[in-house]
Amino acid sequence: MKFIKMIVQRKILVGLLTVLVLLIGTYSLQKLDKELFPPIDFDGAYIVIYADDMQSIEVERSITSPLENSIMAIDGVDSVSSTSNIGVSSINVFFERGSGDEVYNELETIVSSTTANITGIRDVVTGKYSTNQPYDFFMDVSGGDLEEMTVFAQEILEPRLEDLKEVSDVLLTGIQEHEIIIEFKQEKLLSEGMVISDVIGFIQQNNSEATLGTIKEEQDSPSLRWNTKFENVEDIRSMKLPSLNGFVELGDVSTITLMPKENSSDVWKNGKKDFIFVQVGRVANVTQIDMANAVREEVKKIEEEGLVKGFDVNFIVSQADYVQESIDGVSNNILIGGILAVIILLLFLRNLRATFIVGISIPTSILLTFICMWLLDYSLNILTLIGLGLGIGMMVDSAIVILESIYRKREQGLKKLDAVLEGVKEVATAVIASMLTTIVVFLPIGLLGGELGQFMIILSVVVAVTLISSVVVSFTLIPALAEKFLKLKKKKAVKKEGKLLQTYSKLVSWTVKKTRNSIAVIGIFFLMFVGSLFLVTKIPMTIMPDVFNRYAELVISMESGITPEEKQTVVEEINERLSSITDVESNYIIDDGTYIFAIINMTKDKNITREQKEVNEEIFRSLRELTETQPIVGVQSSMDAGGASPVQVNIKGDDFEQLQSLADKFIQELEAIDGVVGISHSAERTSIEEVIELNENAIEEAGLTNFQIRQMIEQAFLHFPIGEVTVNNETLPLIVTWEERINRKADLLNLEIPTNDGTSKLSEFIQLKSVNMPNAITHIDGERYISISADMEGKDLGSINREVQNVIQKFETPVGYTVAAAGDLEQQQELMVEMMMILGLAIFLVYLVMAVQFNHLIQPIIVMSIIPMTIVGVILGLVLTQRELSIMSAMGIIMLIGIVLNNAILLIDRTNQLRNQGEEIENALIEAGKNRIRPIFMTTLTTAGGMLPLALASGTSGNYQAPMATVIISGLLFATFITLLLIPAVCKLFSTVGKVGKKMFKKKNRSNKDESSEINI
Repeated sequence: MKFIKMIVQRKILVGLLTVLVLLIGTYSLQKLDKELFPPIDFDGAYIVIYADDMQSIEVERSITSPLENSIMAIDGVDSVSSTSNIGVSSINVFFERGSGDEVYNELETIVSSTTANITGIRDVVTGKYSTNQPYDFFMDVSGGDLEEMTVFAQEILEPRLEDLKEVSDVLLTGIQEHEIIIEFKQEKLLSEGMVISDVIGFIQQNNSEATLGTIKEEQDSPSLRWNTKFENVEDIRSMKLPSLNGFVELGDVSTITLMPKENSSDVWKNGKKDFIFVQVGRVANVTQIDMANAVREEVKKIEEEGLVKGFDVNFIVSQADYVQESIDGVSNNILIGGILAVIILLLFLRNLRATFIVGISIPTSILLTFICMWLLDYSLNILTLIGLGLGIGMMVDSAIVILESIYRKREQGLKKLDAVLEGVKEVATAVIASMLTTIVVFLPIGLLGGELGQFMIILSVVVAVTLISSVVVSFTLIPALAEKFLKLKKKKAVKKEGKLLQTYSKLVSWTVKKTRNSIAVIGIFFLMFVGSLFLVTKIPMTIMPDVFNRYAELVISMESGITPEEKQTVVEEINERLSSITDVESNYIIDDGTYIFAIINMTKDKNITREQKEVNEEIFRSLRELTETQPIVGVQSSMDAGGASPVQVNIKGDDFEQLQSLADKFIQELEAIDGVVGISHSAERTSIEEVIELNENAIEEAGLTNFQIRQMIEQAFLHFPIGEVTVNNETLPLIVTWEERINRKADLLNLEIPTNDGTSKLSEFIQLKSVNMPNAITHIDGERYISISADMEGKDLGSINREVQNVIQKFETPVGYTVAAAGDLEQQQELMVEMMMILGLAIFLVYLVMAVQFNHLIQPIIVMSIIPMTIVGVILGLVLTQRELSIMSAMGIIMLIGIVLNNAILLIDRTNQLRNQGEEIENALIEAGKNRIRPIFMTTLTTAGGMLPLALASGTSGNYQAPMATVIISGLLFATFITLLLIPAVCKLFSTVGKVGKKMFKKKNRSNKDESSEINI
């Protein structure tokens, strides 16, 4: 206690340090970034390559496979999966843990160098899986002529926004772009004796610029530059070309037009693409809120200047709005929780000075927490705010226990300094043990892998830092203030025990009087625990709760290999369904090649007619009905994990026809399993492909080669860019094609081919064979596979899994082909093992801390006997409130394990002190209960009161906070009342068992001694 004595004697030092904490804490709060989710980079990346209408088999051959081979050679790449669709290659790359940044840089380089040599690619998008997205603010320009909106967006909106110091860049999608198309007249070219490849070569040579040399002996050594680049359409049309009849203009053998490009945007607003999608990114060290305010202010200025005419600028979604709502909501909850905690203290202590002493520890602890968050480079986000909200109730626990102990010593007549020293000494062990048991439950969470693990670590660290800060304040500020300011009311002649205390003393006396009474109490509580388990099915369950912010973001999974036309139909149908839902204002559909993302905005403020939960349910119900008529596999929230079918089996191999045959056979086996329904596989959707079969003899007789035939067929489908032309500061692609295009097989087969003997139809040299090819080809680590998916009905996952595994083991495959389970089934098993290990390790660490603290192996077991009763409170709380059991509420249960033990530790610690003073176990338990009932009720009610606003919270983060807070409040309140009877009963039982064991041991020793004495005789 030398440290406490030094603290009390150095009040000025404590005061100045407190002022320093307040100053630095206020400064650090201003410096903390404010965002919706913490910036976390995951060990993975994605690559999406767009190749217009290229067939999936060609996408696989020319794009996906070469890229996969290069990527798998990178050191640090764990696995690669890909899907080759019509016109799109989607590749997911997963890195070895902790090697993300270095591997991603190398990945970008390889993707850039590999795709540069592949023809037919329109666009390449790469990115890391991360919560820290490049764009935080989204808006659109719509409701007018696309040409006018494009000019506005490119010449006014984009440069004005990029000039803002808070904005890093602006991305425009869906702007009106143009292209110059040269449509060649085939008959004209033939009559002029011109070859199309030569004509294209002449155009490219003419549309060029280059530095040819340097005139060294002239002043400043000027360079000599050649420039014959086209400057307008007329330059192209008047270009001279050599022919059999002399020189002709390009316009004589072709039609040249400047025309708008077909909108290639992958974003729809209310089912249409006639708008411009604007994404705004922020610079480093600027919060989302600051950036959003700056953008809104600039857009307002643009509108006031009259530059928005004939169209509208609409704000779609801003992360900053939800960040501000979350900060305001949690801040209000923390403030209300703090006030409730102070009121509870005042009711119990009925001493304004004592209440003030504990109350001042709350802002001090919070600001100390902000300093730690600033040093750890954490931001104010939905997770750290929830951590702070949960910590607000617990952060006064240690202060209450210490102050109540000092207060009681003063009531017993001790002087100020002696009361402080003795009071702190009496509870120091219990306070430290309570803090450690609450914190150690978070340590195993670091073992939880993936995205969930990283989120939970941040939440755990904030809660742990909050508790450590509160304990530091409790052992420094509280003793110093208590010694100086704590005063007692005048003592009454005789202080009687209250009715509550008298009733409690009688109950504990009856419980510990006889062992059978203790067994009866334990039995009653055990029956309560078993009975509560039957209520588990009444609890609503989900993976991640929704964020109720009048905005929804969904992931819509599509069937593999749907065509662009089918996708457009799906988008229109989705828009029709969403538009019919009351309180849905607008919807934006974004296609990333693999999934469709839906951003849904709802009415706000005075226009709200329905609760968001009701709107969300109708959205999901309406869109999921489309699975019966549209190629939609599933609809889920973007926050949900998993989402795949519960039964998933992958068949790997090289030949597509063989894979399809094996898949059909395996599906027949699955259909025989009772409970397996809705079976499908990833290669069900196919497209007809015409395979060219050559007539080698006819080609040879005509004096041609296979290469010449291929070249002529390629020229028949001429349509590709051959350069660029800058017109009015806009860079336009220069496209060449035929005026008369090949649209049917007959057109191709009737094509005239020049030979040594004149011309012949192409049908004399080739035949076309129709084959079905998959619209989507999937790979894992470069190897083809077909995924078979199924749902289940009327049976549990475990029994289905056993039967599926049995089918897999018996299923025969050719050499080079394998069948294995995959998907949710495998992931759920891994997650279950991880969670059980984390829970087991958390309980062991709690036991370890208490065993070391008490220097006893049995007493921690007595303390931990309260854990099952905590689960009873949790189940009752969730059933009565109908809060969802989710990852967030599960996190609350893990936290609760550490919190509920605090009261039991206080009770056992005081019992040990009384036993060491010579009290019998029965008297020690009764007295310990009487001594600790006030601090136990105070800490429990302040914790529950501090978290009550979170449990009742609504708004942006309310659905995240409320389940976790509900779990903690219900579990803690129930466990507290049970603790005061269960712990004495368990203590009494263990004491009796110990006495019986000692008697048996002594009796055995005595009989051994008697036997040895007889032998000696």
